[in-house]
Parts: sequence; C-alpha cells; structure tokens
Amino acid sequence: MRTLLVLIALVIIVVAGCMYFGIINIDQTRPAVVQAPTFQADVARVTLGTKNETVAVPTISVQKPGASPTPAH
Repeated sequence: MRTLLVLIALVIIVVAGCMYFGIINIDQTRPAVVQAPTFQADVARVTLGTKNETVAVPTISVQKPGASPTPAH
C-alpha cells in the first residue's frame, strides 16, 4: 500500500514538473457552461382518495395428522 502511494505521488510530481517547464501544456478547448439545461415534462394527474369497503375473507382450517377436524371461527 505504501509503495502504491509513493508511486502515485511520484507520478503527480513528474506531471507537475513537466507542466511547470512547459513540456506538457493543457488547454481548455471549449468554455465551460455555467447553467444547467432545463427540462419540461407533461405527466398525468393522479388523485388519491379513500373509501370503506366490506371484503369477504376466506377462512382456513388446518388439520394435523391424527387429529379430528375442528371448525374455523
């Protein structure tokens, strides 16, 4: 891990030195855009509501082996 950090630091120093002496020249070819693009979307409207309903729920009975069946409540 230490050797990797030393190697990265060495590469950074070499690149900085080359830039200082003019061996490497990095120019911006296109100016940066300050504003972000604007988007517009047409979406459907959703309305939420609640209502009370009575729902029939099925009953379940479990029979263990060797036991007599009992009615579900």
